[in-house]
Amino acid sequence: MQRTLLLAKIHNCTLTSTNINYVGSISIDEILLEKAGILPYEQVQVVNSANGERFITYAIPAPPNSGVIELNGAAARLGMKGDRLIIMTYGQLNLEEIKHYSPTVVIVDENNHCLEVRSYDDLLSKL
Repeated sequence: MQRTLLLAKIHNCTLTSTNINYVGSISIDEILLEKAGILPYEQVQVVNSANGERFITYAIPAPPNSGVIELNGAAARLGMKGDRLIIMTYGQLNLEEIKHYSPTVVIVDENNHCLEVRSYDDLLSKL
């Protein structure tokens, strides 16, 4: 049996801009992608804490250390500059993989620079 678990999360980042004319996706500072382990073009779920919107798109890298978090294409209508977002990826794991599994959580400041990278490995150790 496979279970769907959180792989990575960029928590409480700030939306820096929107671009309705871009083909699609969410642009994310490349450093944040690397720290979270999110690959370019990987599917992400985005939750907008300001308006409750939840949607799925894919990540593309923005310039490193730029702090850019930009909604592109149709997704640009789902947020406004300054909104706080949570960006997550999920993966399919079997029960054996889950025993040795740990999601990555990137905590950022108000300028979307990494403050801390957390690993939640203790939550599944009882399986």
